[in-house]
Amino acid sequence: MTGPTLAGTREELSALLAPARAAGLPVGLVPTMGALHAGHASLMRAARAAVGDGPVVTSVFVNPLQFGAGEDLDRYPRTLDADLAVCAAEGVDIVFAPSVDEVYPSGTATPGVTVEPGPLGTVLEGAVRPGHFRGVLTVVAKLFGLKDFQQFALISRMVADLCLDVEVLGADTVREPDGLALSSRNRFLDAEQRRQALVLSRALRATQAAAHDGRDAALAAGRAVLATEPAVEVDYLVVTEIDLDELPAEVPPGTPGRVLVAARLGATRLIDNLPLVIGGER
Repeated sequence: MTGPTLAGTREELSALLAPARAAGLPVGLVPTMGALHAGHASLMRAARAAVGDGPVVTSVFVNPLQFGAGEDLDRYPRTLDADLAVCAAEGVDIVFAPSVDEVYPSGTATPGVTVEPGPLGTVLEGAVRPGHFRGVLTVVAKLFGLKDFQQFALISRMVADLCLDVEVLGADTVREPDGLALSSRNRFLDAEQRRQALVLSRALRATQAAAHDGRDAALAAGRAVLATEPAVEVDYLVVTEIDLDELPAEVPPGTPGRVLVAARLGATRLIDNLPLVIGGER
Protein backbone atom coordinates (compact mmCIF):
# COMPACT_ATOMS: atom_id res chain seq x y z
CA MET A 1 0.00 0.00 0.00
CA THR A 2 1.41 3.37 -1.03
CA GLY A 3 1.16 5.90 1.74
CA PRO A 4 0.38 9.61 1.47
CA THR A 5 3.08 12.19 0.88
CA LEU A 6 3.92 14.12 4.04
CA ALA A 7 4.27 17.91 3.82
CA GLY A 8 5.40 20.07 6.72
CA THR A 9 5.50 23.54 5.17
CA ARG A 10 3.24 25.71 3.02
CA GLU A 11 5.84 25.63 0.26
CA GLU A 12 5.91 21.83 0.22
CA LEU A 13 2.13 21.63 0.19
CA SER A 14 1.83 24.20 -2.57
CA ALA A 15 4.35 22.32 -4.72
CA LEU A 16 2.50 19.05 -4.24
CA LEU A 17 -0.83 20.64 -5.21
CA ALA A 18 0.52 22.61 -8.17
CA PRO A 19 -0.16 19.88 -10.80
CA ALA A 20 -3.77 19.49 -9.69
CA ARG A 21 -4.37 23.21 -9.68
CA ALA A 22 -2.80 23.55 -13.13
CA ALA A 23 -5.14 20.84 -14.38
CA GLY A 24 -8.15 22.56 -12.81
CA LEU A 25 -8.86 19.66 -10.46
CA PRO A 26 -10.68 20.22 -7.17
CA VAL A 27 -8.81 19.65 -3.92
CA GLY A 28 -10.44 17.98 -0.93
CA LEU A 29 -9.35 19.01 2.57
CA VAL A 30 -10.13 17.10 5.75
CA PRO A 31 -8.81 19.32 8.57
CA THR A 32 -8.09 17.40 11.78
CA MET A 33 -6.12 17.63 14.99
CA GLY A 34 -4.91 14.05 14.54
CA ALA A 35 -5.65 11.08 16.81
CA LEU A 36 -7.66 9.85 13.84
CA HIS A 37 -10.55 7.42 14.16
CA ALA A 38 -13.34 5.97 12.01
CA GLY A 39 -15.19 9.29 12.01
CA HIS A 40 -12.24 11.01 10.37
CA ALA A 41 -11.92 8.12 7.92
CA SER A 42 -15.54 8.62 6.85
CA LEU A 43 -14.74 12.27 6.05
CA MET A 44 -11.76 11.17 3.93
CA ARG A 45 -14.06 8.90 1.94
CA ALA A 46 -16.56 11.74 1.53
CA ALA A 47 -13.77 14.03 0.31
CA ARG A 48 -12.67 11.43 -2.23
CA ALA A 49 -16.22 11.07 -3.51
CA ALA A 50 -16.51 14.86 -3.82
CA VAL A 51 -13.25 15.54 -5.71
CA GLY A 52 -12.96 12.40 -7.84
CA ASP A 53 -9.53 12.44 -9.45
CA GLY A 54 -8.45 15.51 -7.51
CA PRO A 55 -6.11 15.13 -4.54
CA VAL A 56 -7.38 14.59 -1.01
CA VAL A 57 -5.41 16.36 1.71
CA THR A 58 -5.70 15.62 5.41
CA SER A 59 -4.19 18.17 7.77
CA VAL A 60 -2.92 17.02 11.17
CA PHE A 61 -2.36 20.00 13.44
CA VAL A 62 -3.12 20.41 17.14
CA ASN A 63 -4.12 24.06 17.02
CA PRO A 64 -3.11 25.86 20.24
CA LEU A 65 -5.22 28.89 19.36
CA GLN A 66 -8.47 27.00 19.94
CA PHE A 67 -7.50 25.76 23.43
CA GLY A 68 -8.29 28.00 26.37
CA ALA A 69 -6.52 28.30 29.72
CA GLY A 70 -6.75 25.06 31.65
CA GLU A 71 -7.85 23.01 28.65
CA ASP A 72 -6.14 19.83 27.46
CA LEU A 73 -3.64 21.17 24.89
CA ASP A 74 -0.64 19.39 26.44
CA ARG A 75 -2.68 16.25 27.06
CA TYR A 76 -4.26 16.08 23.61
CA PRO A 77 -3.05 12.89 21.86
CA ARG A 78 -0.42 13.23 19.13
CA THR A 79 -0.21 10.02 17.09
CA LEU A 80 1.22 10.97 13.70
CA ASP A 81 2.46 7.48 12.72
CA ALA A 82 -0.94 5.94 13.43
CA ASP A 83 -2.62 8.87 11.67
CA LEU A 84 -0.54 8.29 8.55
CA ALA A 85 -1.64 4.65 8.56
CA VAL A 86 -5.31 5.70 8.67
CA CYS A 87 -4.73 8.13 5.81
CA ALA A 88 -2.96 5.46 3.77
CA ALA A 89 -5.83 3.04 4.27
CA GLU A 90 -8.30 5.65 2.99
CA GLY A 91 -6.22 6.64 -0.06
CA VAL A 92 -5.35 10.15 1.12
CA ASP A 93 -2.80 11.71 -1.22
CA ILE A 94 -1.16 14.29 1.04
CA VAL A 95 -0.89 14.74 4.80
CA PHE A 96 -0.09 18.29 5.84
CA ALA A 97 1.44 18.22 9.33
CA PRO A 98 2.90 21.68 9.98
CA SER A 99 4.62 22.87 13.12
CA VAL A 100 3.11 25.61 15.28
CA ASP A 101 5.77 28.03 14.02
CA GLU A 102 4.80 27.24 10.43
CA VAL A 103 1.16 28.10 11.02
CA TYR A 104 1.78 31.02 13.39
CA PRO A 105 5.14 32.57 12.44
CA SER A 106 4.61 35.45 14.88
CA GLY A 107 3.65 33.11 17.72
CA THR A 108 0.28 32.23 19.20
CA ALA A 109 0.39 35.03 21.76
CA THR A 110 0.20 37.58 18.92
CA PRO A 111 -1.00 35.51 15.92
CA GLY A 112 -1.63 38.53 13.71
CA VAL A 113 -4.84 38.64 11.68
CA THR A 114 -7.55 36.41 13.14
CA VAL A 115 -11.08 35.59 12.01
CA GLU A 116 -13.75 36.77 14.43
CA PRO A 117 -16.72 34.36 14.56
CA GLY A 118 -19.40 36.93 15.35
CA PRO A 119 -22.39 36.34 17.67
CA LEU A 120 -22.71 32.63 16.90
CA GLY A 121 -19.18 32.14 18.20
CA THR A 122 -20.11 33.45 21.65
CA VAL A 123 -22.88 30.97 22.53
CA LEU A 124 -22.87 27.25 23.43
CA GLU A 125 -19.24 26.14 22.96
CA GLY A 126 -18.20 29.76 22.53
CA ALA A 127 -19.64 30.69 25.92
CA VAL A 128 -17.96 27.77 27.69
CA ARG A 129 -14.70 28.12 25.75
CA PRO A 130 -14.10 31.84 25.02
CA GLY A 131 -11.92 32.35 21.93
CA HIS A 132 -12.28 28.74 20.80
CA PHE A 133 -14.02 29.50 17.50
CA ARG A 134 -11.67 32.39 16.72
CA GLY A 135 -8.92 29.78 16.79
CA VAL A 136 -10.92 27.30 14.72
CA LEU A 137 -11.82 29.77 11.97
CA THR A 138 -8.36 31.32 11.89
CA VAL A 139 -6.61 28.00 11.37
CA VAL A 140 -9.14 26.83 8.76
CA ALA A 141 -8.70 30.11 6.88
CA LYS A 142 -4.93 29.66 7.05
CA LEU A 143 -5.06 26.08 5.82
CA PHE A 144 -7.13 26.68 2.69
CA GLY A 145 -8.26 30.15 2.50
CA LEU A 146 -20.86 17.01 12.10
CA LYS A 147 -20.13 15.85 15.43
CA ASP A 148 -19.31 19.52 16.05
CA PHE A 149 -22.32 21.09 14.35
CA GLN A 150 -21.55 24.60 15.64
CA GLN A 151 -18.07 24.43 14.13
CA PHE A 152 -19.56 23.29 10.80
CA ALA A 153 -22.06 26.17 10.85
CA LEU A 154 -19.40 28.77 11.64
CA ILE A 155 -17.00 27.53 8.96
CA SER A 156 -19.85 27.55 6.42
CA ARG A 157 -20.67 31.15 7.36
CA MET A 158 -17.02 32.19 7.14
CA VAL A 159 -16.67 30.69 3.67
CA ALA A 160 -19.81 32.51 2.51
CA ASP A 161 -18.95 35.82 4.18
CA LEU A 162 -15.37 35.88 2.84
CA CYS A 163 -16.46 34.65 -0.64
CA LEU A 164 -13.91 31.83 -0.51
CA ASP A 165 -13.91 29.47 -3.48
CA VAL A 166 -14.55 26.52 -1.17
CA GLU A 167 -17.47 24.11 -0.80
CA VAL A 168 -18.02 22.97 2.79
CA LEU A 169 -19.47 19.46 3.02
CA GLY A 170 -20.96 17.99 6.19
CA ALA A 171 -21.28 14.31 7.07
CA ASP A 172 -23.21 12.36 9.66
CA THR A 173 -21.58 11.70 13.02
CA VAL A 174 -19.96 8.26 13.21
CA ARG A 175 -20.90 6.40 16.39
CA GLU A 176 -19.95 3.31 18.30
CA PRO A 177 -22.54 0.51 18.16
CA ASP A 178 -23.85 1.63 21.57
CA GLY A 179 -24.40 5.20 20.33
CA LEU A 180 -21.37 7.05 21.70
CA ALA A 181 -20.09 9.59 19.17
CA LEU A 182 -16.52 8.87 18.12
CA SER A 183 -14.04 11.37 19.52
CA SER A 184 -10.29 11.51 19.94
CA ARG A 185 -10.96 12.32 23.59
CA ASN A 186 -12.87 9.08 24.23
CA ARG A 187 -9.53 7.39 24.91
CA PHE A 188 -9.26 9.41 28.12
CA LEU A 189 -12.39 7.80 29.60
CA ASP A 190 -12.01 4.94 32.02
CA ALA A 191 -14.48 2.04 31.90
CA GLU A 192 -16.98 3.65 34.26
CA GLN A 193 -16.80 7.04 32.53
CA ARG A 194 -17.23 5.30 29.18
CA ARG A 195 -20.48 3.78 30.48
CA GLN A 196 -21.62 7.11 31.92
CA ALA A 197 -20.89 8.91 28.63
CA LEU A 198 -23.66 6.97 26.94
CA VAL A 199 -26.14 9.22 28.74
CA LEU A 200 -25.35 11.94 26.20
CA SER A 201 -26.66 10.03 23.18
CA ARG A 202 -29.61 8.73 25.24
CA ALA A 203 -30.50 12.29 26.22
CA LEU A 204 -30.28 13.45 22.61
CA ARG A 205 -32.58 10.67 21.44
CA ALA A 206 -35.05 11.40 24.24
CA THR A 207 -35.06 15.09 23.28
CA GLN A 208 -35.51 14.19 19.64
CA ALA A 209 -38.42 11.86 20.41
CA ALA A 210 -40.23 14.38 22.65
CA ALA A 211 -39.82 17.26 20.18
CA HIS A 212 -43.24 16.44 18.72
CA ASP A 213 -44.68 17.99 21.90
CA GLY A 214 -42.70 21.23 21.55
CA ARG A 215 -39.36 22.70 22.57
CA ASP A 216 -39.95 22.78 26.32
CA ALA A 217 -41.19 19.17 26.44
CA ALA A 218 -38.18 18.10 24.40
CA LEU A 219 -35.73 19.80 26.75
CA ALA A 220 -37.47 18.37 29.80
CA ALA A 221 -37.17 14.87 28.40
CA GLY A 222 -33.46 15.28 27.65
CA ARG A 223 -32.68 16.81 31.04
CA ALA A 224 -34.48 13.98 32.80
CA VAL A 225 -32.21 11.46 31.10
CA LEU A 226 -29.07 13.46 31.91
CA ALA A 227 -30.11 13.56 35.56
CA THR A 228 -29.81 9.76 35.75
CA GLU A 229 -25.99 10.12 35.67
CA PRO A 230 -25.12 12.69 38.37
CA ALA A 231 -21.37 12.18 37.79
CA VAL A 232 -21.78 13.74 34.33
CA GLU A 233 -21.36 17.53 34.63
CA VAL A 234 -23.57 19.08 31.95
CA ASP A 235 -22.42 22.34 30.38
CA TYR A 236 -25.56 22.70 28.26
CA LEU A 237 -28.44 20.92 26.58
CA VAL A 238 -30.19 23.21 24.08
CA VAL A 239 -32.65 23.03 21.22
CA THR A 240 -31.99 25.55 18.44
CA GLU A 241 -33.10 26.36 14.94
CA ILE A 242 -31.27 24.48 12.20
CA ASP A 243 -28.84 27.42 11.76
CA LEU A 244 -28.25 27.48 15.56
CA ASP A 245 -30.25 30.66 16.14
CA GLU A 246 -32.29 30.66 19.34
CA LEU A 247 -35.53 28.73 18.97
CA PRO A 248 -38.66 30.39 20.40
CA ALA A 249 -40.90 28.35 22.67
CA GLU A 250 -43.70 28.52 20.09
CA VAL A 251 -42.91 27.63 16.49
CA PRO A 252 -44.99 26.26 13.59
CA PRO A 253 -45.37 22.46 13.65
CA GLY A 254 -42.73 20.75 11.53
CA THR A 255 -39.98 23.29 12.26
CA PRO A 256 -36.55 21.66 11.83
CA GLY A 257 -33.99 22.20 14.56
CA ARG A 258 -31.00 20.77 16.34
CA VAL A 259 -30.38 19.50 19.87
CA LEU A 260 -26.84 19.97 21.19
CA VAL A 261 -25.24 18.74 24.40
CA ALA A 262 -21.87 19.22 26.09
CA ALA A 263 -20.71 17.64 29.33
CA ARG A 264 -17.65 16.73 31.35
CA LEU A 265 -16.62 13.39 32.77
CA GLY A 266 -13.71 14.08 35.06
CA ALA A 267 -11.15 16.00 32.99
CA THR A 268 -12.68 14.94 29.66
CA ARG A 269 -15.22 17.11 27.84
CA LEU A 270 -17.52 15.63 25.19
CA ILE A 271 -20.05 17.15 22.78
CA ASP A 272 -22.76 15.65 20.59
CA ASN A 273 -25.87 16.67 18.63
CA LEU A 274 -28.80 15.37 16.60
CA PRO A 275 -31.37 16.88 14.25
CA LEU A 276 -35.00 17.05 15.32
CA VAL A 277 -38.39 18.37 14.21
CA ILE A 278 -40.50 20.48 16.56
CA GLY A 279 -44.23 19.68 16.61
CA GLY A 280 -46.11 17.82 13.93
CA GLU A 281 -47.10 14.16 13.85
CA ARG A 282 -45.23 11.54 15.84
